[in-house]
Amino acid sequence: MDSVASALAAGKGGASRIELCSNLIIGGTTPGISLFQEIRKYTSIPIHVLIRPRFGDFCYNEYEFNMMREDIRMFSDIGANGIVIGILKPDGTINMDQMKVLMKDAEGMSITLHRAFDVCKDPYQALKSAKELGINTILTSGQKSTCIEGKEMLKELVALSKGELEILAGSGVDASVIKEIYSLTHARAYHMSGKTIINSQMTYRKTDIAMGAASLNEYEIWQTDEQKIREAKEVLALL
Repeated sequence: MDSVASALAAGKGGASRIELCSNLIIGGTTPGISLFQEIRKYTSIPIHVLIRPRFGDFCYNEYEFNMMREDIRMFSDIGANGIVIGILKPDGTINMDQMKVLMKDAEGMSITLHRAFDVCKDPYQALKSAKELGINTILTSGQKSTCIEGKEMLKELVALSKGELEILAGSGVDASVIKEIYSLTHARAYHMSGKTIINSQMTYRKTDIAMGAASLNEYEIWQTDEQKIREAKEVLALL
């Protein structure tokens, strides 16, 4: 979720926690503290904060790593329930040295390994590494673009996790796919944005200029749909 409105809609729909980020349209980056604090004014739902200093790959330089450490400490200080992180080496393996430092910085919070897992070289070794680190949750689509495409790997990951950590199925999740994924994988946790596109309130629109990528429409706003979250929750309750 990358807005107060989306976070509150998710909570009302029955979400058990929020993954908070900015810039969801590019996969998410670290949110500002003010966003966290504004959401916390209106809901007590657990908030797990994405720590990702920029768009792109998950191999970070010294400056970016220092930023990640500082962000973790700041969100810990203001009461975040968890963080969502992932760092890879150039060879596609988990950067254990840097991850161990972040784990220590985040002591006392729940830790999710995000979809850096989905672009790592060896998911089975990455699972072992996650267990060694003490990761609580792996967010994954089974190394495919959507969880439906990656469902066979998700099945393997759930089995190999042996209940030592949670496999959180993500990407392309909604009420219509949860039953299919669950019947094959027995995954109990699902990650979704439940987004709908809201038309901008602007009546005057300058359409011949782009603020960023030309493919993006500044007059369309992504926002979580409370009903989509509720529908997914209802399906899960029946499994």
